[in-house]
Amino acid sequence: MTHWIAVNLAAEGAAILAVMMFFVWLVYLRTDNAGFVDVGWSLGLPILAVFYAWSADGARQLPRMWLLAGMVVLWGVRLAIHLLTRILREPEDGRYQEIRKSWRTNLKLKFLLFFEFQALLDVVLSIPFLLVALDPRKPLSFFEYAGLLLWIIAVAGESIADAQLAAFKREPQNRGKVCQSGLWNVSRHPNYFFEWFVWVAWAVYAWPSRYGWLGVLSPVLMIFFLYRVTGIPATEAQSLRSRGEQYRRYQQTTSAFVPWFKTKAEAGK
Repeated sequence: MTHWIAVNLAAEGAAILAVMMFFVWLVYLRTDNAGFVDVGWSLGLPILAVFYAWSADGARQLPRMWLLAGMVVLWGVRLAIHLLTRILREPEDGRYQEIRKSWRTNLKLKFLLFFEFQALLDVVLSIPFLLVALDPRKPLSFFEYAGLLLWIIAVAGESIADAQLAAFKREPQNRGKVCQSGLWNVSRHPNYFFEWFVWVAWAVYAWPSRYGWLGVLSPVLMIFFLYRVTGIPATEAQSLRSRGEQYRRYQQTTSAFVPWFKTKAEAGK
């Protein structure tokens, strides 16, 4: 019975996000800025977390699921606001400009499919939220507290990284330069690292739930996409196009993902 409830909730959540992403796609058509897909992706996860908790909770009012839903809402809304602010202030992200060049034809349809894929990705990534929503246990365990602590560290790190990069970009003298301030001095992508760490926190949180091991799929998928698909490869390719040799030196001396010490080559400069 629980299996069917899970399937039904996931299907209903997918339908909700498919409709939402269709409207986000309409915004893209109006603005010709595909960056809005990132805002839609960020908001889709809080929508699913609240939907699962509301639909599965009934009269139980379990703190476990609503605590997790609150964590997802705070994270997703903060990220969406950050991305929306950047989209409204800056030109379209170079990654999407390159995608448009590579696709060439039938752009409207291809971007619609791309937007809807993000909705599907949200549903798959939300597995930890669904597992917790269907967990009938009332008391919080060590794993929920550990997940909450990891989440606080991750959100704080991601927020600091975003703020440091935004402050760097606001200075006119930094135009065309590589940000190496704060966390960006020890990782080329500290925002990606802490975003991935958020998913680790949620996987830990969902671990004691039935089939909780399935929650590990979310951080595994996230690190795959960050390392191999839309994250680090596309971002670094765009940075090399715009900053050239300066960014190549940055690549040689700075960790790509996990914050770590500079190499000896940097220390010798």
